[in-house]
Amino acid sequence: MQRVEMLEGVAELPREAWDALVGDESPFLEWGWLTSLEESASVGPGTGWLPRPLVIREGSRLVAACPVYVKDHSEGEFVFDWAWADAAERAGIRYYPKLLVGVPFTPVPGARFLVAGGEDRSQRIRDLGAALRELCLGNELSGVHINFCQEAETSSLAGSDYLLRVGLQYHWINAGYRSFDDYLARFRSKRRNQIRRERREMAQQGIEIECLRGDAIPDALFEPMFRCYLATIENHYWGRQYLNARFFEVLAQRFRHRLCFVVARRDGELIAGTANVVKGDSFYGRYWGALRPARHLHFNVCYYAAIEHCIEAGIQRFEPGAGGDYKYLRGFDAHPTYSLHFLAEPRLADAVARFLDAERTEAARVIDELRAESPLRRGLRCPPIERTGRVRD
Repeated sequence: MQRVEMLEGVAELPREAWDALVGDESPFLEWGWLTSLEESASVGPGTGWLPRPLVIREGSRLVAACPVYVKDHSEGEFVFDWAWADAAERAGIRYYPKLLVGVPFTPVPGARFLVAGGEDRSQRIRDLGAALRELCLGNELSGVHINFCQEAETSSLAGSDYLLRVGLQYHWINAGYRSFDDYLARFRSKRRNQIRRERREMAQQGIEIECLRGDAIPDALFEPMFRCYLATIENHYWGRQYLNARFFEVLAQRFRHRLCFVVARRDGELIAGTANVVKGDSFYGRYWGALRPARHLHFNVCYYAAIEHCIEAGIQRFEPGAGGDYKYLRGFDAHPTYSLHFLAEPRLADAVARFLDAERTEAARVIDELRAESPLRRGLRCPPIERTGRVRD
């Protein structure tokens, strides 16, 4: 007998049960990451991110789930819908609260519907998609937003009135490089020489960069990495602090095995660092910050050292997060990202559908152009982009 439940946090479930559903999918879906957000109160009452994971059971067996949050704002999502919220308000339509399926503060594409082995994945996605829609309508919420989902998941929700949105990010792909110089050889000479100059700056300024993974990360490094995270927020007008010191403390206990810290030191003093996550053949850039200024420090710590580590470790993919055209100039090619949106108010849904039609066309054009003009010679071909509006058969 199938039973659908909404819980008050991932922590209500045993780690083994939740992670069995995650399997090889994104590390940011794992129990250790999501419960670290919950226990540190980075999400929860008063944050605008109320965790309400949705699960399906067959008897006592957990067969499917998705991370759901009740949102009363649009901060920390990276699939920006502020214009939709503004249009809704002007039309007298209440936009908040809404439901969000995704990972807080983490613009990393991946599965958003978790399904147990042996189950019909497409059917379980449809079951969860229908349950989310019913929750939205039954509780007078404005909509359901499924951010940074997999392209295959959009197909499973065909015919369910979800609107498809396409964005882009810059990802690095390992083309069988044997060394960083091998990677540089793929660039045109002007860009290759520029990267070499930026790399030489570190030695000229007396800066040493080191990558530390898993158990090699000392306990004493987590607090300075939190200060690096704060430094970026404090140094930019658009900065928003979503995480606290407790989050980094809990990560040290629950998630250290997935972490890779890239740190920069001068005369033994930590001056910058970036916290990254590694799982399988993928490397994910997350939180960067500099405690002392230095020329080209950001490029070296966030990108060049990470790429060199990926090559040495045989990691195939490096996703550094949202934004930043400067990533493109350093060998990160454009890749499409996907999200799905169900809006309960028909007038708002129709207006957003028209907007998304035009946005998808523009996203496809931009990605095609970026691929064609890639600074990497013999760039990879861009995958085709879904251009239809509502996700239907």
